[in-house]
Amino acid sequence: MSKINTYNEKEIEILKEGGKILYTILRTLKEEALENVSTKDLNQRAHDMCIENNAIPAFLNYTPGGAPRPFPGAICISVNHEVVHGIPNEKPRILKKGDVVTLDMGLKYKNMFTDSAITIVIGGGEYNKVGQEMIDVANRALNAAIDMLKPGVKTGDIGQAIEDVVNNNKGTKFSIPAILGGHGIGHGIHEDPFVPNFGKSREGVVLKEGNVIAIEPILTEKSTAMNQLSDGYTFVTQDKGLSVHVEHTVAITKDGAVILSSE
Repeated sequence: MSKINTYNEKEIEILKEGGKILYTILRTLKEEALENVSTKDLNQRAHDMCIENNAIPAFLNYTPGGAPRPFPGAICISVNHEVVHGIPNEKPRILKKGDVVTLDMGLKYKNMFTDSAITIVIGGGEYNKVGQEMIDVANRALNAAIDMLKPGVKTGDIGQAIEDVVNNNKGTKFSIPAILGGHGIGHGIHEDPFVPNFGKSREGVVLKEGNVIAIEPILTEKSTAMNQLSDGYTFVTQDKGLSVHVEHTVAITKDGAVILSSE
């Protein structure tokens, strides 16, 4: 693992500015992701809002390590059993009431990167109660991880905080895919360290004041076994079970964590 970047107050303010734009885009898409809407149209809306705000969609034309080609969309949109990295503008999906839809977007603003994701049920949670429960658990796990962040916390502490919320859910027991998790972010869209969604307290990398990370709980309904589609990006559950994904970019300060991808 390479050196973990540390960001100063000015850089964190820029990240906060970009994160506010990203928050606005995702909340707009949440309102516009309705029955009979195409994922292609949502992708175009995300792209247009970036341009309107002097920002760049960070995923568009980005080629992560091991990928066969640049990503063709401005945003990842994953539907139902699609876990991550769904391509919105190739073979677009028409959304249906009850679909569980993840909107995952990275944004470049003033040469700094933020990343965030939300998952919604089209039409409202009453149309997919299992999906809504998964979303609620993932959000509680995300909040638990953010609440315990401070200088000296290790990545294993974050993983355990997320895992504890998922395992202690009083309703359905959901699963955590081990190979997926969060990451450092700032000068690049993906930086060290890897931030797992499971782990043991006091293990892993020590986080310091000025570190910036994306925390992203990802849950599957049952099995964590996944396949990658021939498009080179989309991961799907083998058993066709649902998946959800939520994410915030956060900065670690002397007083705790500051959410950068918020209003």
